[in-house]
Parts: sequence; structure tokens; C-alpha cells
Amino acid sequence: MDDISIGDIPYALRSPAVRHLAWLCHTPQLLSSPLSFEPARYLPPNHLEKLRAWDHDLQVAPALLREPPQRRLGFYFERLYQVLLEELLGWEILLKNQQIQSNGRTIGELDFVVHNQIDDRIEHHEIAVKYYLGVPGTEHPTLWYGPNARDRLDLKTDNLIHHQSRRTHQPETRALLEQLDISGPLTARIFMPGYLFYPDGNSISAPDYVPDNHLRGSWLYLSAARARDTSQWVPLHKPHWIGPWLQDEPPAPETTLEALERIERHAVPALFAVLENDADTGFWRETDRIFVVPENWP
Repeated sequence: MDDISIGDIPYALRSPAVRHLAWLCHTPQLLSSPLSFEPARYLPPNHLEKLRAWDHDLQVAPALLREPPQRRLGFYFERLYQVLLEELLGWEILLKNQQIQSNGRTIGELDFVVHNQIDDRIEHHEIAVKYYLGVPGTEHPTLWYGPNARDRLDLKTDNLIHHQSRRTHQPETRALLEQLDISGPLTARIFMPGYLFYPDGNSISAPDYVPDNHLRGSWLYLSAARARDTSQWVPLHKPHWIGPWLQDEPPAPETTLEALERIERHAVPALFAVLENDADTGFWRETDRIFVVPENWP
């Protein structure tokens, strides 16, 4: 596995949880900022061997990787990030999902507070995995919406940089940290991998704060999808939005048609992987991602 490209590492792993974790280790992010945390800068040289050993025998993998995957993507993502920090980096997690209280009400939460043992400092990590679809505007710049259109890339990045990452500056947070004997200034870090989906057949640009190497897909309306050859598509269900999809059997066209029907029935976007057979391994592997949205979206 050491002699294959970084992008192909997840495809060499059969266990979904280990494959998802490998993706976290090396995937590009959606935010280029001085606060961005790059796990690959800190990973030990033997982390690929460790991933391969866990994939070969899941019983020797960390317990969190053996638990059934959670459908709530954010919870599952946090679980993978905990394994990345503790088991691959060997860093101590001092706090996780720590609520901040003021006068009996919750005013925020710290995702992770960790001891970065390479740089020997305490860090506050805010994390998110995100998927945004670009909608060009005639009277405004392109807006990037989540499948749930209440979520937007510009709003999320602003909140991460100017609010979530600064929670340790609040007096209530400083008092809490002092009670827990966590002293000294905390270095803020943001980790936000994900995908940007571009409108099919429409050329738009990503915001300038998104790195050029970000992961991409496309999106189209349901009526356009029904005019396509979808025989090589498979619907992706959470938590398998994380990391590339891999399967033994060829795609089953009827499952994609059923998923398209659900989009119309429930008016909720759905994510699909486009598969191609790998002649070397015989597996069907993801080559592209497509969001299909109802006609009234967003």
C-alpha cells in the first residue's frame, strides 16, 4: 500500500470504517485559512501499516471503529476524528463536545481540546464535514448551499472562523478550562473536509478561500437525472458520504430508480456515486459523485 498514490489509499481498504478514516487523514479541505489543521503533516510514517492491519483484522482495530456506523453523519465524523487523534497521532484528548454554560444555559460547545505532542501545545479543534452545491445567481455571486438549503458555505466558514474557533476567548470558557486545570493560551484549529458540487453544464468558480485541490462533484435537477443513463449509479446513504464508495457487485439500476422516486416523493436531495469496474481488482469503485435535487430546490 505504501507505493500507491494518496488518492488511491482508501480503495486499498475493504472495511468502510477504516477506509473512511484513511480518507480523513489525507483528504483536501474546503477552507484555506491560517487556522486550518492538516493531519497529514503530523501523521507518523507507519500510519498506513496501522490502517492496513486494522483493515485486515478489524478485531485488532480501535473499539470505535468496530461499533456500528451512526446514521448521523456529524456524530460518525467526530468518532473517526477521535480515532485519528488518539490512535494514529497519539495525542491526548482533554475535552470532547464540552458544553459551555452561562447562567444555566448553554452558549456554545468545544468540539475537541487536545494536546498536540509534536508542537507541545494545547489546541482547540472545531471540525465539520460538509457538502455544498453551487447555485449561480443573476443579481448576486454564486451561493453554495448544503442539501438542506438552510446551510450555506459562506455562513459556515464565517461562523467557524469568527465564532466557533474563538469560543476559548469567552470568560465562561476560560473559567471552565481553569476548573479543569487546562491552562495557557489555546491554539485554534479548524478541520473541514468535504465536497463542492458544481451545476451540471454550468461553469462557476469556487470562493477564493476554498483550496484549488478541493473535492468536486456535480448536481442536477431530478428531471435532468431521469434523462440520463443512470445504470452505473448507486445511491449513497449516510455515513457512506464520507470517503469513496467501493463494492463487489455491479450497480443495480433498480435501486437508483427507486432512489430517484424517493426524491420526487419526499422532495429531499439524494447523493449518488458513479461506479466503474476496476479490471485489476474486479471491484466497482467510485469515479464521480452527483447530487440530484427536486425541482423546487433550494
